[in-house]
Amino acid sequence: MPAVDTVGSAPNLAPVFDDGKAPDALRTIGEVAKALGVKQHVLRYWEEQFPMLKPLTRAGGRRYYRPEDIALVTRIDQLLHREGYTIRGARQALSGKGAPKAAPAPAAAPQAAAPAAPMPAEDEIIAAIRILRRHLESVRGRLAGALED
Repeated sequence: MPAVDTVGSAPNLAPVFDDGKAPDALRTIGEVAKALGVKQHVLRYWEEQFPMLKPLTRAGGRRYYRPEDIALVTRIDQLLHREGYTIRGARQALSGKGAPKAAPAPAAAPQAAAPAAPMPAEDEIIAAIRILRRHLESVRGRLAGALED
């Protein structure tokens, strides 16, 4: 089996394949799935959900991923599994539309009570959610390790 090493946590960097093939060689769905740590059926599902993902298909429906396909799959994986996007949100992010804008809230009537604390910015909320997600993944990993013992 070829040794596969992923490159850091930087977004948009494709995995590095250490299998003797040229960097721009076509890769099978199995090689790409193994490099990213996802199942092959997930890659096939992403092909349905992300119209811009179109690997080459040969006789018998065999898929071959070009370097640009691998970069796109890596970005999809980053959005879905590390940044917490939904499929719809990732599709919008990749198409350049970004997140849908929220409708402005209707103006509330002034209240005589004490003023409410200011709402945190959307970026602060997203950052807090990401921190919480990393913490929960850490807890899950420790629990899995304890269960293996």
